[in-house]
Amino acid sequence: MFLLAHGATTAASAQVKSFEAPVIVAPDVATPVEPSLSHSSEIDSAVASPDAGQAPSSLAELVSTWKVDALDDEARCLATAVFFESRSESLEGQLAVANVVIGRARSGRFADSLCGVIKQPGQFGFVRSGGRMPTPTDGAQWRTAQAIAQIALNEGWRNPAEGALYFHATHRATDWGRPMVTRIGGHIFYR
Repeated sequence: MFLLAHGATTAASAQVKSFEAPVIVAPDVATPVEPSLSHSSEIDSAVASPDAGQAPSSLAELVSTWKVDALDDEARCLATAVFFESRSESLEGQLAVANVVIGRARSGRFADSLCGVIKQPGQFGFVRSGGRMPTPTDGAQWRTAQAIAQIALNEGWRNPAEGALYFHATHRATDWGRPMVTRIGGHIFYR
């Protein structure tokens, strides 16, 4: 069974003093965070690490330097959801979708595995009857989806839709009555 640990970290503002004047340093949307996820052996096998070197300055840089390893079933389910639900979105939008799936598995209100969350009836339009998922095509978008899934599992970048458990395309009207978290590209994210 694949259970996710609770507790993502967030970067905090810090005041840095110099001899001339104080400088306020605050995180922005493109801020990497240190991983805090307690890894089970299943998670460890699903998560790769970026190539050695300096910390990336953007999510695009992190994705481009991420060493994509073979995915276990759970990470593959997550990457497949990212691919089919958000491959035409920005990297932040793709990461937000991945984090919604992870958040659902952690919430106790959905299945407790990534594949279970994705295959629940009526949750994701790309899932076929009986919980069958199509196979992503190989290529740059699939490689990006795999990297985003691994980055999300590793909590390697700040979640751009922190706390969101739901999302929908902006062109779809809903009456969910849920608090909106943010809009990223073609998706709106809710608590």
